[in-house]
Amino acid sequence: MNGSYLVYAFSVNDYEHCENVVKNWATTSLKHEHKEDKHTLKVLLFFLHDPRTGGRTYFHCFLKKLYSSSLECPRSYDRLRFDPSKEKCRLLVTHDDYSITSRLPRGRTSVVRILRNPIDRAFCTCEFSVEVAARFLVHSNLTSATQMTGCLRSKTKGVSTLDIWPWKYLVPWMREDLFARLFASSVKEFIESLSYAFGAADISFYSCEQRDARKARGTNEVTSIDPYNMEDIAMLLLNYINDPIAHEIVHNGATFQIAGSTNNSYLPESHEVCHCVDKYHNLVFANVVRQQVISQLVNSKAIDEGATVNRSGPSSFSDSELDQKTNTDEKGSETTSSSDDNEVKQESMTVGKLMDTYEVCISGLRKTQTRRRIASLKRISPANFTKESFGTSSSDGPPKILTLNKLDIELYEYAQGIFAK
Repeated sequence: MNGSYLVYAFSVNDYEHCENVVKNWATTSLKHEHKEDKHTLKVLLFFLHDPRTGGRTYFHCFLKKLYSSSLECPRSYDRLRFDPSKEKCRLLVTHDDYSITSRLPRGRTSVVRILRNPIDRAFCTCEFSVEVAARFLVHSNLTSATQMTGCLRSKTKGVSTLDIWPWKYLVPWMREDLFARLFASSVKEFIESLSYAFGAADISFYSCEQRDARKARGTNEVTSIDPYNMEDIAMLLLNYINDPIAHEIVHNGATFQIAGSTNNSYLPESHEVCHCVDKYHNLVFANVVRQQVISQLVNSKAIDEGATVNRSGPSSFSDSELDQKTNTDEKGSETTSSSDDNEVKQESMTVGKLMDTYEVCISGLRKTQTRRRIASLKRISPANFTKESFGTSSSDGPPKILTLNKLDIELYEYAQGIFAK
């Protein structure tokens, strides 16, 4: 009896501790908010890029058409590569969470972001992490892939996928998993060959007909037509979304990103906040926390323009600065004495011209990314993620994703309500 009471008392005290941690964090965040009109574009525009929301298209085909290259801040997808107090740039784009605003000029920074249907975003995150990991299968084994990648990264000044949050966690995880499955498949083939050579039918994994058919196709024998449910080739969707890594990074990622409490946060208390919120979900949208997260969403300039809710279907191309060799000395770090160069391009860009330019840009971008996607997924065929198969897993994955992303669902629905006004 005493033992049960102690456990109960500990649970109550733990909940109260977490409640205080989260409330203190939210209250502190609210104190840092400025009360002036947030719908007026400030000197610096920070595009808080949520992964897999079409952000790369928005940046390359929209924002870059409005801001000249001389006004772009040094590329900072991996880390903040400039001193915001000294830099004269006007456009910053990163995968950071909202906590980075503590490093940006207070009262002189506008924030814009895009929200996407949380279920679609979870599917797309899974697909993209597998797609990028599959590119490493050109190497004979994981050790070779890791060593070669490390060698190339040390010799270049660029920023790769493995430097960028959240892919620096998700891609190595999937890369290791793909190589493990490839090794298991090779072992099966070896034992199968021995079985066939020595007539040991009792240790054969497949019949001769199955083996010959598989080798003729050059792919693994799979019985499922569901690309999210081909265990011999890639991790099952259900296993992916239930893994602790997905819980920490993928699920409710949009909420934690705008709250500034991801595992990539600049705030020292973020780890404890995340731990408490993960343990007691009701703390996130309770009272002051709801106010803190939603206030940042409402104050985002993009909502006023109706640009934050991505209602489009699945994106077939990358939406981050992935695998682009980014020089650390970008033109965004340069200043110019010409007042004309320091003005946003809006003066010479009409709405009609902007939309025409946007359509041409996204067409080319989609073609390029689609070609790369097809080339990557060939290495794990027939587990091909297509537009037709997107989000159609026959497993219990979709309803599970819905359950695990309740915070993002509420945030997304709130944003839709604002968008509809």
